[in-house]
Amino acid sequence: MAERTLILFKPDCVTKSHVGEVLARYEAAGFAVRGIKMMRLSDEILEEHYSHVADKPFFPNIAAFMQSAPVIAMVLEGDDVIGKVRGMLGPTNSEEAEAGTIRGDLGEDMMINVCHASDSPENGEIEVNRFFDESEIFDY
Repeated sequence: MAERTLILFKPDCVTKSHVGEVLARYEAAGFAVRGIKMMRLSDEILEEHYSHVADKPFFPNIAAFMQSAPVIAMVLEGDDVIGKVRGMLGPTNSEEAEAGTIRGDLGEDMMINVCHASDSPENGEIEVNRFFDESEIFDY
């Protein structure tokens, strides 16, 4: 069944010019890009997106990193896209990610880990709607 997931190419991915390689991996896996845009993240969107940790002492570090450069937000669609993308990424901590995964090949640590991806179909829809208006999502 086709699902949608939000992908955020994090500042490290953008500034180290890994966007093309990561996007090529997603497309080679058969996923369709339904929306894509570059943006700077506001305090408000970060507080909403990271609401599960916004009250933690390390949240200012996350916010500072995520605002250190633009990010690229993308909607990917495909069969079991959420599970497959998370497998392609590897564990959140890049230091634990195997070679051949996106984070294992390109990430550095727990925060500098190339991409965010939705963790469930429900969160996928919530996150897509947080970052994209319906007019910015395309079927073709």
